Amino acid sequence: MKSTPISSIMTKNVVCVSPEQKIIDVKHIYEKENFHHHILVTKNDKLMGIVSLIDFMYRIKGAGLDDNNSIYNDLLVKDIMTTNPFSLSPSATIQKVALELSKGKFRAIPIVEDEKVVGIVSTEDLIKYFLEKQ
Repeated sequence: MKSTPISSIMTKNVVCVSPEQKIIDVKHIYEKENFHHHILVTKNDKLMGIVSLIDFMYRIKGAGLDDNNSIYNDLLVKDIMTTNPFSLSPSATIQKVALELSKGKFRAIPIVEDEKVVGIVSTEDLIKYFLEKQ
């Protein structure tokens, strides 16, 4: 475990949005079955930010489920995203990622190589990994 790279368990098919997209797109992503908490914000594959479900919920304040609510078309992803998110390289070890996530500051870490998003790893990914190792 100490030397196993995070690339071996990270999610590689990452859902991304651009900073200029309307947050209605974020809403629709969260409504998909089995989609979890974090959406990466990229421009030309470069990490610009991250939108967590918590970011989304706090910033739409009572917009409800109706797609016609003006807030969904008035706000852009860049208005609600967290900029400059913490990230690691695919060669970071599972131990390093587990240590970072255990601090409780975030629940997912974008994985970036040569400034390009190549994956994301979440607390769920780590839990599954450790359960399989038992």
